Amino acid sequence: MIIVMKKTATEEQIDSVTEKIKAAGHDTNISRGTNRIVIGAIGDESKLTPEMFDPMPGVEFSMHIVKQYKIVSRESHTTNSIIDIRGIPIGGKQIQVIAGPCSVETQAQMDLAAQQVVASGCRLMRGGAFKPRTSPYTFQGTGVDGLKIFRTAADKYHLPIVTELMDVRMLDTFLEQDVDLIQIGTRNMQNFDLLKEVGRINKPVILKRGLSATIAEWLMAAEYIAAGGNHQIIFCERGIRTFETAYRNVLDITCIPVLKRETHLPVIIDPSHAGGKSWMVPALARAAIAAGADGLLIEMHPNPCEAWCDSDQALSPQELNQLMESLNDIARAIGRSI
Repeated sequence: MIIVMKKTATEEQIDSVTEKIKAAGHDTNISRGTNRIVIGAIGDESKLTPEMFDPMPGVEFSMHIVKQYKIVSRESHTTNSIIDIRGIPIGGKQIQVIAGPCSVETQAQMDLAAQQVVASGCRLMRGGAFKPRTSPYTFQGTGVDGLKIFRTAADKYHLPIVTELMDVRMLDTFLEQDVDLIQIGTRNMQNFDLLKEVGRINKPVILKRGLSATIAEWLMAAEYIAAGGNHQIIFCERGIRTFETAYRNVLDITCIPVLKRETHLPVIIDPSHAGGKSWMVPALARAAIAAGADGLLIEMHPNPCEAWCDSDQALSPQELNQLMESLNDIARAIGRSI
C-alpha cells in the first residue's frame, strides 16, 4: 500500500503515518519527491485499508498497489483453469454451448427440450426452476417441482444441468437434486451471504455479471466464492445497462479479453439476455466465440411462441442447429472446437 501525503504535511504527520504502519507489523519506505512525499507500506497489505490512513492529518489519499482479488487473479495462477462438469471441460480448447429453455414448464416440454439439446450437439442443458422477474405478477418458475422435472428430463440423455439459485435457503435442495452447475444471476452478483454459502460447497458456479457492475466488482464477487474454498467459478457476461434502448442490454464483448488478462477462470457469454431478441442471438454468439469466450449460455425452446417467459429471445431447435454449424467454423478458425 502507498500513502500519499499532502504538500503541506509536517514531519510530525509523516512520523504518525509511519508509526501506524510499523504498529501493524510492516516496514516503511519514504520517497520524497519535488511536490509530494509518498510512504510505502512493505508487507502483507491485506492487513491495511485506506480507511486506516485517509482520515489522518496530512494524508491526501492512500491506495492498494496489489489487486485485492487474489485467488481468482491471473497473478495467482498463470495457466488457464478448466472447470470439469461431469467429465465435460469448460475453459479448455473445446467450447461448450449450454442450451435449453428459460424456464422449466412441464415434463413433456423439458423431455422434448433435452432431446433437442442433445440433437444439436450441446453437452449441457440450462433451465430455470426459480425465476427472478421484474414484476411480482409474472411467472416466477415452478420451484422445487421444476427442479425434479428438469433432473428427470436431463438424466434421460445424461445431460449435466445448469439452473439459477436465488435463495440461500434452497441450497440444500439444489444439492439434494444434484444440480451440476449452480448459476448465480445478475441480480445476486453482490448478494454476499449467498456467495459465501456457495463458496463452502464443492459445486461449480456460474457467476453472472451485475447489470451495472464493473469488471473489478465482478472479480471481487468471485473472490467471495473462492475465499470460501470453492474455486470452480465460471464468469458469465449477459449484457450491462446503458443509455441504449434499441436492445435489451449491451453485450460487453470487451470484457472477454480483459477477463482473460485478469483471471485464470473460464469466461462464457449469454447472448440471449443481452440482445433480448432471437434474431440477434446468432450474431452475438458468433462474436463472443471469435473474441475468445469459452462457452455460451443460450435459450432454446421447443416452441418459442408458447414459452411461459422470455419467448422473444428463445431460439427454435432449427435455429440452434444452424447456429451450432456456424460456430463450428469460427471455432476451427481460432484453433478450437465446439
